[in-house]
Formats: sequence, C-alpha cells, structure tokens
Amino acid sequence: MTTTIDVSRVSTEGAGTDPVVRQVVRSRLVAITDQMRLALQSVSGSPTVTEASDFFTGIYLPDGAFVTMGHQVTFEAPPVGALIRHLLAKGTALRAGDRIIGNDPFVGALHQNDVQMCAPIVVDGELLGWAGVMAHETDIGGMDFASWSPKATEVWQEGLRIPAVKLVDAGELREDVLEMILTASRLPAQVGLDIRAFIATLNVAAERLTELSHRYGRATVLSVMHAMVDDAEVLVRARLRELPDGAVHTRDFLEHDGHENVLHVIDCVLTKRGDSLSFDFSGSSPQAHGFVNCSRAGLVGGVAGAVIPTLGFGIPWNEGMLRPVEITAPDGLVCTAVPPAPVGSATVEAVWTVSNVVSAALNRLLLASPAYAHRAQAVSSGTMATFNLSGRDRHGQVFGLHLMDPLAGGFGAFADHDGQNAAGPINAPCPSIADVEVNEQKNPLFYSYRRLAADTGGAGRRRGGVGAEVGITVSVPRAEALVMTHGAEVPNSAGIGGGLPGGLIHQRFTAAGEPVAELGPKPGSFPITPADLFEVTWQGGGGLGDPLDRDPAAVLADVRYGVVSIESARETYGVVVQESGDAYDAEATTRVRRTGRAARLGVSVEALLDPAPVPETLPAGTVRLGDRVVADHDPERGWGARTLDGAVLAQGSTRWREGAHPFALDLPAASGRSLHADLTVTGWACPLTGALLAVDVHQRGHEPFHDLELAPLPVIQPTKEGAR
Repeated sequence: MTTTIDVSRVSTEGAGTDPVVRQVVRSRLVAITDQMRLALQSVSGSPTVTEASDFFTGIYLPDGAFVTMGHQVTFEAPPVGALIRHLLAKGTALRAGDRIIGNDPFVGALHQNDVQMCAPIVVDGELLGWAGVMAHETDIGGMDFASWSPKATEVWQEGLRIPAVKLVDAGELREDVLEMILTASRLPAQVGLDIRAFIATLNVAAERLTELSHRYGRATVLSVMHAMVDDAEVLVRARLRELPDGAVHTRDFLEHDGHENVLHVIDCVLTKRGDSLSFDFSGSSPQAHGFVNCSRAGLVGGVAGAVIPTLGFGIPWNEGMLRPVEITAPDGLVCTAVPPAPVGSATVEAVWTVSNVVSAALNRLLLASPAYAHRAQAVSSGTMATFNLSGRDRHGQVFGLHLMDPLAGGFGAFADHDGQNAAGPINAPCPSIADVEVNEQKNPLFYSYRRLAADTGGAGRRRGGVGAEVGITVSVPRAEALVMTHGAEVPNSAGIGGGLPGGLIHQRFTAAGEPVAELGPKPGSFPITPADLFEVTWQGGGGLGDPLDRDPAAVLADVRYGVVSIESARETYGVVVQESGDAYDAEATTRVRRTGRAARLGVSVEALLDPAPVPETLPAGTVRLGDRVVADHDPERGWGARTLDGAVLAQGSTRWREGAHPFALDLPAASGRSLHADLTVTGWACPLTGALLAVDVHQRGHEPFHDLELAPLPVIQPTKEGAR
C-alpha cells in the first residue's frame, strides 16, 4: 500500500534543542551527501562521473531549497531545486518511493545532457525533504552525436527533453519510460547505467535520511535542515556587511554561435547594499541564433557557481548563501533564452561566461575590503573547450567520449599568491580528470602528450596558473571528432589590478601529409584517423598586478619550471634571463623594465619616476581599487582615488580611469590566436611611473567603462551599448 504525500505537512514541532544532537545531525546530513556521491560513482560506468567531476548530489528542504551539496559542480545545485519547484507548482501527486527524472533547460536543467533526478523523502507518511542528483550524459539524442550541435537553430534539434516524469512510481521502475529515454540515445547502455546509478544514489539518501529521522526524530532533522540554511544566510549577510557598498560593472564575451562569428556580450552590473547583492544582466546581447545560449535556469546556476565558492569560505554551502542575491534580466537574452532557442552548449558557453563576470565583480569588492583584500582573485579558467569523440571501437561496438581534460585550465592569481597550475575553474571546487591510461583503456584514444602549457597563465605581479594542453589521435581506423569552444578569440580569464588575461584557446589539426590547420572556435565535426593529430591548449588563469612588478627571481623560477618561456620573461615581465635559464641579468632587467614603463606613457626614460613597492597592508581608512590604485574617503569631499606613487586620479569619486593614462595594449604573442575583429585592448598606466593599473578588453568603438563605484555615489545603470 502506498500513501500520497501531503506536501503541506512540514511541521517542525517537537524538534529537539540539544546542541550536541543538532550538530550530530548536521554532520550526518553532510556525510549522507557524500555517501550519495560514493554511490553514484560506484554504480556509474561513465568516466564523466567515475573519473571526473561533472555531477552533483544534494539534500533539499520540502520547498526545494538545497540544504547540502557536494563539491563537484556549483552550477548544478539550483537546477535540481528548480525541478522540485516545478513539481510542486504543478501539484504533482507524489508518493513514497517516487523517483522523478528531467533534463529540460526550460524547466530547470542547464542543458539537455544534464540529466537530473529527485526523490521525495517520506518518513512515517510525512515529507521530510528531497534528495537530488544530476550528471552530464555523453549523448541524449539530437541531430549530432553528444547532443552538442553547432548547426542547431532550435532546441528540438538538440536531443530528448524530459520536463519532469516519474521514472520510479511508488518504488516500481517504469520500464516503458526508461526504454523511451534510452531509445533516444546513441549510447543507451552508458545512459541506462547512469540512470540506474541515479536511482541507487537516491535510494541511499532515502535510507540514510529515514534512519537519521528514526533515531533523532523527523521534527529534529527537519528543524536542523532549516537551521543550516538560515545560519548560512546569517553568515553570508554578515560577510556582505564587511564589504563596501557600491556598484561593479563587468563584461565578458562569447564569439561564434555555430553559424557566424558574431560577438555576444554577457554584461553584469552588481549592486551591493548592506547585506544584499543585486545582479543585473539587462545589458547582455539578445539570444543567439545558435546553441551558445542558456535558459534562465542556466543564468541562476551561473551566478550560484561563482557566488558560492567566492563568498562561501568558512560558510556551509546551501541555499542560504543565495537568499541575499537578486537576479534581474528580461527574457530573450543570450543568458535568458526562451524557446525555440537552442541551448545545447549552455554549460560551456553562456553559463560559464556568466560565472566569469560574477566572479570578476565579486572579487573587485573583495579587493576593496581591507578584511578580504588578500583573497581577491582574477578569473580562473575562463572557458572549457569541448572535445567529443564517437565511432566504433576495436570490437566493433559504438563508443562515445566526452573528454573532461579541458577542466585543467589555470586558476586565477590571488592578491597574496600565484594561481595554481591546471587547477580548473572556480565553479568546480574539487575538479578531477581521468588519467591518460584510463582514457586510453576505455576508449580508442591515443595521447601524443598531455602537459602544462607554457605562457598560458596571465602575467602579473602574481601570475595566473598555466593551463594544460593535449595532443591526441585515435587507435581505430576512423572516428568522428566534435570540437567547439569560445575563448579562441576572446581572453575570458580576465586579470585584475593590472594583471593580463590568461592565454587564448589554441586549437589545431594536422591531417596525414598536410600542414597544420589552425581551427577557429567552432570547427564542429570532422573525421580523425590514426595518421591525424588534434592539439588544443587551454586558457590559463588571469594575472594580478603589473607584470613588471613581479619579482625577477620568481620569473626565473617560472622559466626553470617551464611555465614561462625565456622570450616571455623578457617581453612580458621585462626580465632578461640567460639562454641557459640559470640566471637573470639584474642590470639589463632594470633597464628593460624602465623602457617598458616609459613606452606606455610615450615619454623618455629620464622623465619617468620609479614606482614604489606594493605594500602588503594599507593605512586605516584606505582601500584598494587595484594593485596600485587606492581610495580614501573624506567626509566633506567624498571618495578620492590615487596611485601608490601619489598620482591623483579622481576626486569626489572612485572613477580613477579619469586621471589614468590610457594606451593601446597588445597582448603577448604567446597568448595564442589574434583577438576577435570586434575587440581591442586598452591598458591604463600611472601618469607618473608608467606602472600598469588595469587592462580592459572591450569592443571597438566603445570606450572602457568605470568598473567600480563605491557608495554613496549613484550606482551604475546597465546599458545596451554592448548588446547586438
């Protein structure tokens, strides 16, 4: 006999108040979330789950607010909650033992490949909450293998969409529904095993949560769940009150929608007041013709993907962290696309870019806070180049691979240390990729190399972590590769405070007997044989501070380690390293650096002042607007901005670019391909010393904007100047 759940019965009356018990319950809820991860990875046969980290597990309140989450992909916590809220809004009749499956981006998923499942957790006939799981499936149907189609013009071409369907009804598997889903996929065995892994994961959660409730009482467990969310909200609001009020304007770009190389803008205006954050994306481009869009679920996921890890240090990661956050954006943008817009590559295109601009905005606020300036960070691994491979293996069986190696992009530089090499994006706090041997064993893949890529980290006083690169081919007579990215012509890993962006994506293909072919951002599908070689270099993290301020000894160490070339040491860092790589010429280095700073201002070396060292701390009442730009507040005159070397840049505001010296900046040749035709780069220098204060990548014909305005000035209003 089954009982229909009354979702309105979520009383916490009778909840225990013993603080020890409540802490035990908190710890058990976190442990159960990790047990869900273990169950998923134990049953799944997909390397995306077993070897990499493209999945999510979590526990939810009855209303769909997430209480716990794993440390895999921070994008994915809100989308499962959206699936739950969709069910509740529809008034779906739910019973104990139900397991609901979905993947519709216009309901709650990020894109169709992200299959999600949730389960109502019923204890003694009453709803305790929900368990949720989500993972990337290599193929869910559509016009092209892997369900990523650069040719798509509408969402129906991109694979099966499942809004919210009971796959398990009161404990009974609906084989007809499962068969319908698997029939749509080119990899039914792999998808089928993953779906059964989802069911196992939810069963583990249901069993453990029921045991926990029977031991300590359902009311106590539910009360603790609510308290975890409430406590996180209190903590993050307290942290926000430590950050300055004001507005931050950031922008990033997507090139090529699969049809034409049009530049698409993701524009973010962050307004921070007291203990709340408001993100306005109204200045973003209209939805694209091709598959780079994301739905509103993707926008929310992208914001969460940056907010949680950036502000969540020392705070439990749950819905409470997002309660102070408001998101504004009209429908029909590249980040709020509506049907029939294709959204197949949302996770690695629009969603990823949303996280970039949110991360950049939040870190400018951290930099301007004396308590947290040391935590300020440039953008990490600003894009994920996608490589899928399909065909028949050596046994004649259909195979499919979604390569997760591109997670090995560089981490952004911090104010007090360099970014880590190949550490991945901010949205994957515990990234992992398969060993080369595992990928070669499970797929007809052969690596020519996998290594760190020199000169890909954004140059700066603190260097961005370098990304990795691979050269791969196949070990079967023929296979089909699907290649796509953004960031081949846009440096998405933005630097901060004068730091340069990380290098561009560099994709190339060498067919047998042919010269190397440079691939653009969206080459799409092409055949590959054992005589061919596909190579790709991923973006490193952004740098922080003027590269000419970097300790020459640190540059020499980078050269010795192989992450900076001798040529880049001189051209970008101004450090003259001997050809042997064993030492640097101190006198020549001083001369090259002075010449470089003078060239920024267009003056002689003799007219230049030497910049002062960057101090670790500032006097009380002074805040950082950049590595070498500071602001002081006067009760009568308001804010004023100056460089560390005494150049007054602004009075009555923090619009320091008004007094800085702008100059055309060429990114280092080692960064990769040339910029998109619609982009240019402006550097900003101290008018006294030529020290680099900021680097703006912006559209041609549009002046760079002031990115940070501290209150009590009027906040920035979003504009359409960058939208197409």
